[in-house]
Amino acid sequence: MTVEQSPLRYSGRPSLEGRSDSTSLAELLERILDKGIVIAGDITINLVDIELLTIKLRLLIASVDKAKEIGVNWWESDPWLSGRRDQQAALGQGADRSKGMESRLERIEAALAQLTDSRQGSKK
Repeated sequence: MTVEQSPLRYSGRPSLEGRSDSTSLAELLERILDKGIVIAGDITINLVDIELLTIKLRLLIASVDKAKEIGVNWWESDPWLSGRRDQQAALGQGADRSKGMESRLERIEAALAQLTDSRQGSKK
């Protein structure tokens, strides 16, 4: 007799009495998000004892509440994730446009002043 296990069931380590703890994938995910898990690793590439590249990988898997609890809240200040990207881009473009228009206006005024001076000089 064979017993099929569902692919969505996680069988934990067998207990000392010989029976196994069976936990659903949803329960396992809930535990991980509730407590949080950190995965860290470093990759270093050397060539003849010269370090060419180092990549430091840090992965935190946790719920938003748990992340805030441990002081990780970078998404709140990131304009791409907080929805303020469009507002900041519009403000930035507005400031750039304003500076551009001011410089154009200054050039036009200078050219107009030169034109006025040259006309007044030719009338005298």
